[in-house]
Amino acid sequence: MRGLTALLLLWPGAALAHGGDAPGWQFDPLVAGPLLGFLTLYLGGLARLGRRAARLAAPAAAWLTGWLVLAGALLSPLHGLGELMFTAHMVEHELVMAVAAPLLVLGRPMAVALWAFPPAARRRIGRGARALRLPWRWLTHPAAATFLHGAAIWLWHVPALFDAVIGHAGLHRAQHLSFLLSALLFWWAMLRRAKPLVAVADLFVTMLHTGLLGTLLVLAPRVLYGVQTAEAARFGLTPLEDQQLAGLVMWVPGGVVYAAAALLLLGRALQRGGRRHAPA
Repeated sequence: MRGLTALLLLWPGAALAHGGDAPGWQFDPLVAGPLLGFLTLYLGGLARLGRRAARLAAPAAAWLTGWLVLAGALLSPLHGLGELMFTAHMVEHELVMAVAAPLLVLGRPMAVALWAFPPAARRRIGRGARALRLPWRWLTHPAAATFLHGAAIWLWHVPALFDAVIGHAGLHRAQHLSFLLSALLFWWAMLRRAKPLVAVADLFVTMLHTGLLGTLLVLAPRVLYGVQTAEAARFGLTPLEDQQLAGLVMWVPGGVVYAAAALLLLGRALQRGGRRHAPA
């Protein structure tokens, strides 16, 4: 029941019931500015594409949904609640890495945003992008992207570093940026570059190691994140219970996303294999 109560408290106004002010919407210009900038570029690209944009209806819907999830995670009261409650912080991270990132990748962001620029600027950007082709190929190699995404997750969950983020705006921005960028590279590699069976294997590996980290938080016999869980009593939890519930969020919902993506890609691979071997 305490876990259920804590999840209900993720509703923005619920903190008022526990003697504190409800976190409000966040307007950090270093977060809101880039979000609005990317939205302007994407919508501008769709507008310049005109009738051709109709063929991008599904990718555009995915991208806009991903943008809304990302903006909601980073700017809504959930972000402020994450400073007070480990479980809310973990929900925020899972929304960024496991929900917003794959949706943004499915939206073909680079191709669409490029059309927001005039033809001459598009050509200059295209020429400049050629210099980045080699590092991009390396960063989006399935093995490299899987490693970088996993390294970002494990590094930031070192207790001393994670606790240092609380109340430190610069570190908090760096944490979220590394989670987002590594997740975008990972999902780009899985959905746009890797062969289906390779992507299935990498998704399975990611599900295993994030599940292991979540399990460690659930089963730890003592509080590992003293600063992050210091306000747990405001939400009817002990610090250890807040830590355990946060681990459960990483372990189960996060694992479900990776498993679902792996199953979809496996199904696609089997379907293609069946068509190739079907009798004429």
